Amino acid sequence: MKKLVLYLFSLVYGMIVNFRNTLFNLNILRGKEFEVPVISVGNITVGGTGKTPHTEHLIRLLSEKFDIAVLSRGYKRKSRGFMVVETNSTSRQTGDEPLQIKKKFPSVMVAVDEKRVRGIEKILAISEKRPDVIILDDAFQHRYVTPSINILLIDFSRMITEDDLLPLGRLREPASNRDRANIIIVTKCPREIKPIDERIITKDLHIWPYQDLFFSRIKYGELLPVYADKIVETNFTPNGDTGILLLTGVANVQPLKEKLLKTTKSVVSAEFPDHHPFSLKDLEKVAAQFEAMAAINKIIVTTEKDTFRIREVDNLPEIIATNLYYIPIEIRFINQTDNDFDKKIMKYVGENKSNFELHTRKNKL
Repeated sequence: MKKLVLYLFSLVYGMIVNFRNTLFNLNILRGKEFEVPVISVGNITVGGTGKTPHTEHLIRLLSEKFDIAVLSRGYKRKSRGFMVVETNSTSRQTGDEPLQIKKKFPSVMVAVDEKRVRGIEKILAISEKRPDVIILDDAFQHRYVTPSINILLIDFSRMITEDDLLPLGRLREPASNRDRANIIIVTKCPREIKPIDERIITKDLHIWPYQDLFFSRIKYGELLPVYADKIVETNFTPNGDTGILLLTGVANVQPLKEKLLKTTKSVVSAEFPDHHPFSLKDLEKVAAQFEAMAAINKIIVTTEKDTFRIREVDNLPEIIATNLYYIPIEIRFINQTDNDFDKKIMKYVGENKSNFELHTRKNKL
């Protein structure tokens, strides 16, 4: 009965989404194109597909030659409207992901605005030197902006072709709308993918001639202390006897848990909802859970994104501060396609950066 109700709701939801997309397809509702290249990174599913590490990859790639701005809606922030993210901003003001990006790339302009058209207009208006390219984070459904390059991320373990619309499944819109993407990246893949698996996925996704398909995986870095001044062993490496309490507020913790289980068999979880604003009460419970762990050698591990919300909790229990580590992540393309992806992006931005007039833009990747 419950599944039937969810199915009926998903039908209604699908009708609404399809009606909206039809209005855009017929130009009754119109997206705005800008005189600066706009690269959108987004997904169709609810939950983590790796938007932030892929956005960071684009920043690392492009910042060597171009002036970049990043615009996000600032999911779960308490503020509203347009705001430039500073290195001393808080996640409550800006959202944790924009703050993470600003902290890692302090020279890059990062801004938040729930209205992306207004956000881009503000960036262009206040910038002393207009950016050569703007990266839009989580904007695949935001069709009021017409991006120059539309990148769609799909989780390898949750293929959109095998999912259902909300609330029955995780899809924000029908999987067929992947046709709007110029580039599709299947993310969080195993280290190696067999050619036959690539062919199966390519066939299932019905890749069009104008689309490029890439496969990426997560590359985990070394454990780093969140509070380096409070931890004695800053280069800690867990072993089979280490007990790990995994503290997270992310959409999908399973890949990280599987990574840690390759190092030690003792991993217990303290899981909170995605972007959860940690309170002192939350972390006091985590501290008690950590103290109750039987392992002699034990640490707390969290994600890089979670550290920004944890740091903003006043009177953090000392036992957490002195045992808390995070694992930074990056993405790597599989089967030596990283050069193909990077060259494609660099070539497009180089040919279409903001000193070109709009009518000269080469709209083909």
